[in-house]
Amino acid sequence: MKKFIQTIQNIFKIEELRSRLAITFLLVVIYRFGSFVALPGIDTTQLANLTQQTEGGLMMLLDMFSGGAFSNASIFALGIMPYITASIVVQLLGMAIPYFRKLQQDGESGRNKLNQITRYLTVVVLIVQGAAYLANLRMQLGSVVPEGAFFMFSSIVILAAGSMFVLWLGERITERGIGNGVSFIILVGIIARLPQALVGEFSSRLTDAAGGLVMFLAELVFLLLVICGSILLVQGTRRIPVQYAKQVIGNRQYGGVYQFIPLKVNAAGVMPIIFAQAIMFIPASVAGLFTADGEVSNFALAMMDVNGFWYNLVFFLLIIAFTYFYTAVTINPTQMAEHLKLNNGFIPGVKPGKKTAEYLDTVMSRITLPGSIFLGIVAIMPAFAGLLGISTSFAQFFGGTSLLIMVGVVLDTLQ
Repeated sequence: MKKFIQTIQNIFKIEELRSRLAITFLLVVIYRFGSFVALPGIDTTQLANLTQQTEGGLMMLLDMFSGGAFSNASIFALGIMPYITASIVVQLLGMAIPYFRKLQQDGESGRNKLNQITRYLTVVVLIVQGAAYLANLRMQLGSVVPEGAFFMFSSIVILAAGSMFVLWLGERITERGIGNGVSFIILVGIIARLPQALVGEFSSRLTDAAGGLVMFLAELVFLLLVICGSILLVQGTRRIPVQYAKQVIGNRQYGGVYQFIPLKVNAAGVMPIIFAQAIMFIPASVAGLFTADGEVSNFALAMMDVNGFWYNLVFFLLIIAFTYFYTAVTINPTQMAEHLKLNNGFIPGVKPGKKTAEYLDTVMSRITLPGSIFLGIVAIMPAFAGLLGISTSFAQFFGGTSLLIMVGVVLDTLQ
């Protein structure tokens, strides 16, 4: 608590920090304002069916990640998730195609080229999802949505431009504000729905004469326990002892003194959750384009049921897969082994060089498996909360994508 108070005091003492917080706040206000600006030609008084559609299922998550822009038929309705989807595709291409793998290894110039390719791919994804979103609008609102090719074309352009503007806001937050801007934009959208979900759950429990208030307090205690578990998951580490040969490095002398390499249990952070959720959004995003007589396929319905068995099984497996994938991208045991060797460091009982790299890789694989499983369990926790009678909107904060992103981004931002 004392450290937290000191952090708050530092905000007012450090001019650069005050400036960054002010810029972040201003950009967030712009983002929230745009979430309520409806597409031209849409009568906002006729959005009851669209709002009802986002009260449950995967559409509710889509609305949450867009900060309510989805149900408002806003110019920001598609949010930041198309960019996440494009980023996933580009990173996967880096593992399969030599050209993209070379760009990943080319330093700053390669990253700039990959970022440009990701933006182009984002526009393609936005065009597809924009058409699907407008098809869904017409299905939900009927004659309220204007007919004609001009409305369709102009609205797709506006939706694509709106999402790219949201991406631009996120990049400005990263550059001139605090934290990772894209993750921060997602966090703002989630937090925007928390008060409404909390008040709705409290109101529903008050009407329950059979110990409703006690149940609500029990839910808050359970939520606190899940938050603590999520923090431990994000911050948990396995320390590997390293011994340095006797020498002087800088002003410090090492003579058989141990240091430690902290290997995180969940080195990928919240990115596997974001990546997996982006993939799970695809069926809901394009369902409107592939309907037969207004009916969505059984596969799409199964993948849109956030409390269903198949949705949670696929989501769980994707999280495990993306945890391994992102850990492999961010942690390079060979590079770590070379760094130790150059600094005359070694792991006791392990030969330097290739053997050290293999040892680090084995340790990372062993600690990543339980970390990814626990991450997957926390991610599907809202389905179990729903079985206990907790409202769908509030159950999303009992683990799941919402809670893990909130915990991960808040911790990163505080750091």
